[in-house]
Amino acid sequence: MSEWTLDGQKDARLVDADWQPANLPHIEGVRIKSIANMLGDRARLTEIWRRDWQLDDQPIDQVFQSLLEPGAITAWHCHVETMDRMFCAFGRIKLALYDARSESSTYGTVIEVRLGEERPMLVTVPPGVWHGVACLGSKPALLINLVDKAYDYDDPDHWRLPADTPQIPYRFS
Repeated sequence: MSEWTLDGQKDARLVDADWQPANLPHIEGVRIKSIANMLGDRARLTEIWRRDWQLDDQPIDQVFQSLLEPGAITAWHCHVETMDRMFCAFGRIKLALYDARSESSTYGTVIEVRLGEERPMLVTVPPGVWHGVACLGSKPALLINLVDKAYDYDDPDHWRLPADTPQIPYRFS
C-alpha cells in the first residue's frame, strides 16, 4: 500500500456477500430481508412478502400504506400485541428501532436501517420494539405495512412518544 499523509478512517462493512445489511446491532425478533428488483423491458417487479421467506409465523390481517412527505418523521410508536412488517415501495426512508422489552436479550439496543425503492427490504418489528420513520431525500416515500393484527378502531394497540423523547437514546436529526 502506498503511503499518504492524511489521516482517515476506514469504512465499516455495509453488506455481507449476499448483500444483506452487515454490522447492524441485532434486536431480538427483528428480521431484515433484502429483496432484489426484477427488471423487465419497461417495468420493475418487487416482491414484498412471501411465506416461504420464513421471517415469522404470524398471519397477515391488514395491509396499509403511509405516504410521507420529504422530511416527515413519524416517531415514536410501539405495539403491545401487533407485529409490523414494513416495506418502502417508493422513495427512501430511515427506520430506527429501539428494544424496550426488559426481558429481551437485546434490551436497550438501537438500530437504524435505510431502505427504499433502490434497496428494497422487508423489516419485521415485533411487539415491544419502539420504531420511528423519517422520509429521506427530496421526494415522498410510500411505506407499506403488513400487520398480523388489524387496527382495532375501538381499542387501538398503538402507543406513542415524541420524536425527541429522552426515553430513547436516538435522534432523527
